[in-house]
Amino acid sequence: MYHRLLSRRFVNQFSRSCYQFGHEENQESGAPRARKYTKMLLGASVGTLLAYKFYDYRNNAVVLAESPEMKMGNVGVAKADLPVYTLHEVSEHSTKEKRIWVTYKEGVYDITDFVTEHPGGDQILLAAGSSVEPFWLLYAVHNNPHVLQILETLRIGNVSKEDSQQLVADMSDPYSTDPQRHAALKPASVKPFNAETPPFLLVEQFITPNELFYVRNHLPVPQVDPETYELEVEVEGRKKCLVLTLDEIKKLPRHTITATIMCAGNRRSEMVKVKPVKGLNWGAAAVGTATWTGVRLRDVLIKLGVDEDDKKLKHVQFEGLDFDPTGKTYGASVPLWKAMSKRGDVILAYEMNGEAIPRDHGFPIRVIVPGVVGARNVKWLGRIVVSENESDSHWQQNDYKGFSPSTDWDTVDFTKSPAIQELPVISAICKPSEGEKVKVEDGHIVVKGYAWSGGGQKIARVDVTADGGSTWFVANLDHQDSAEPPQHWSWTLWSARIPIPSGTKQVELWAKAVDSCYNTQPETFKNIWNLRGVLSNAYHRIKIKLV
Repeated sequence: MYHRLLSRRFVNQFSRSCYQFGHEENQESGAPRARKYTKMLLGASVGTLLAYKFYDYRNNAVVLAESPEMKMGNVGVAKADLPVYTLHEVSEHSTKEKRIWVTYKEGVYDITDFVTEHPGGDQILLAAGSSVEPFWLLYAVHNNPHVLQILETLRIGNVSKEDSQQLVADMSDPYSTDPQRHAALKPASVKPFNAETPPFLLVEQFITPNELFYVRNHLPVPQVDPETYELEVEVEGRKKCLVLTLDEIKKLPRHTITATIMCAGNRRSEMVKVKPVKGLNWGAAAVGTATWTGVRLRDVLIKLGVDEDDKKLKHVQFEGLDFDPTGKTYGASVPLWKAMSKRGDVILAYEMNGEAIPRDHGFPIRVIVPGVVGARNVKWLGRIVVSENESDSHWQQNDYKGFSPSTDWDTVDFTKSPAIQELPVISAICKPSEGEKVKVEDGHIVVKGYAWSGGGQKIARVDVTADGGSTWFVANLDHQDSAEPPQHWSWTLWSARIPIPSGTKQVELWAKAVDSCYNTQPETFKNIWNLRGVLSNAYHRIKIKLV
């Protein structure tokens, strides 16, 4: 079992305090392993800090970027005018008093001042002397010109070629065993792999094919042997633990639901037009609908003896089998009432559209929490914990939360905002696409798209306008599940025939949806902008040319 490769106690005690600065496997044991992971924690923290605090060093980075030597291929290359340090010398610089050093390729960097300026930076003073390269293999977003420019401003020396090779001698690409993906998917990032469906394909049919379903991965895809797979289920602080094999899970009563899953960052690319945010540049298609089959989580928890009326139990935590270099797995949690509700329809799914769930989507078991943000639908499920507390995972505590448009990275306090669960109502135009040339026939054009609302609400209406909101046309709801709220888990596909005045050469189309609770979308992104670019559900707007 992947989650048993490392001591859970070591991981929990050690990475809870440090992992918050890292994050969107080896077989060693004892003290050597602890020392190695200590260095890895620093590397992960440094990698993330360099990525997310680059604006603090922007002036230096811009000046440096204008230099001919400042090309990505030259960063970390030995420089003749700098002193050479051994790895032993680097490792001795592990405190503010002695300065904090790290290495990248053949370069040595003093990050003391950088770390000091970051809130909570003291926690990454656990070790020094490790290379940041293994972490940039894992979080490839860091390996970009901005980050490298900042890093080079902190350059103080060189490591010998022999030592720099020794640092990463056993480093391999953690994504080398990832599954093959369909060529039609549009990547937002490659490592980890994140990609969306071309929007025009989304509205071709109500159920999204497995191969074209959007992919949201935070870490490398684990390889799980179904023959040895086990799911651990427990109540925190109690001795009783339920361990289920895949076969044992499949022997429990089957339950099937059709549910839409959507990433919290869907349509982020539109919010960025207001001002920059941090996150993948998703378009309008980080969403998909599938038929999921598995067993009710409620049945499993009752089998364990969980009492839904126990006032001490408030959350159900999920841990995946995907993990980072520190051994920290992806995790999330949902309220116990949702997990135990007969109408909540939370399932441990082993089939997706009638087939075994593909590796990219959580093989062999994924939790499906319908009506809730995709981040809580944990894939490659390895452990479930019923607890008084939320998951302490980075993605539950320090990500996937919404904030005021006035909150920035200098003032944000993630403890002040609740974790996103149910998502707000949203819609998007999928046909035509932005900038497309559309033929006007009989004085009309046809517009198609999707609409969805979280929390089990049903789409009641979709409105479309081509004149800035002076005239709205009610779309036809072409494909909609028959389930009623609050168990309406899937999207609605819609179409509208919009009249176009003769001689019009260009129009901007707007779409907005209204759900069964009469929630509707905000008009613009300006007033819902947030630093993480989540909950991007303002009117969808596209400009098209007419022929």
